[in-house]
Amino acid sequence: MSGHSKWATTKHKKAALDAKRGKLFAKLIKNIEVAARTGGPDPEGNPTLYDAIFKAKKQSVPNENIDRARKRGGGLEAGGADWQTIMYEGYAPGGVAVLIECLTDNRNRAASEVRVALTRNGGSLADPGSVSYMFNRKGVVIVPKNGLSEDDVLMAVLDAGAEEVNDLGDSFEIVSEAGDLVPVRKALQDSGIDYDSAESSFLPTMSVPLDEEGAKKVFRLIDALDDSDDVQNVWANFDVSDEIMEKLEA
Repeated sequence: MSGHSKWATTKHKKAALDAKRGKLFAKLIKNIEVAARTGGPDPEGNPTLYDAIFKAKKQSVPNENIDRARKRGGGLEAGGADWQTIMYEGYAPGGVAVLIECLTDNRNRAASEVRVALTRNGGSLADPGSVSYMFNRKGVVIVPKNGLSEDDVLMAVLDAGAEEVNDLGDSFEIVSEAGDLVPVRKALQDSGIDYDSAESSFLPTMSVPLDEEGAKKVFRLIDALDDSDDVQNVWANFDVSDEIMEKLEA
């Protein structure tokens, strides 16, 4: 799991800098709109919206875009789309299990784009339930090190429900039950510890180790899925060693 977490963290850092920034902004805005529609437009009373706004600000999405999305989703402003969440399951090369979360206003388009991205990159769609049992929904908070030790972070969040703290190199990953995500996030804030993101995620219960060639194929498939405007998140149960990650990043 650590290899996957490090890859995801690296990918998010690069996403803020590369040519896909506009696409990343659109996905973050969509998250805000859906969170506001589901739980109301007040972030103080809607933790999911609070975290979606926080993540968008961390990626430098303009405040006016964030506010418009919040109002659209909350019914305070016209123009909100009828977004639907759909989860697809599939396999990547090497037998790696993949969960694909879509947020779309066109189910047929989303299904087609997911299927094409999988089949063109050596993967395949799977029947519902055939992959999801290999993942657990968890709360995941990413904390940049900034001079912090693992013990500093652990002491801040242990009583809030944190299950583990993983060292990802430049940051720490705090894992909790999904229902403890907000208490963990608040515990960090109360301790004055900055964090990059706090969100509900799917973490694998078992992992498939990949060599360099296998990792390239899986990353290529996930990038193809991410290119779809309808795809919000992709989770996969692969593990890649630090040495291979360094080679691929170079």
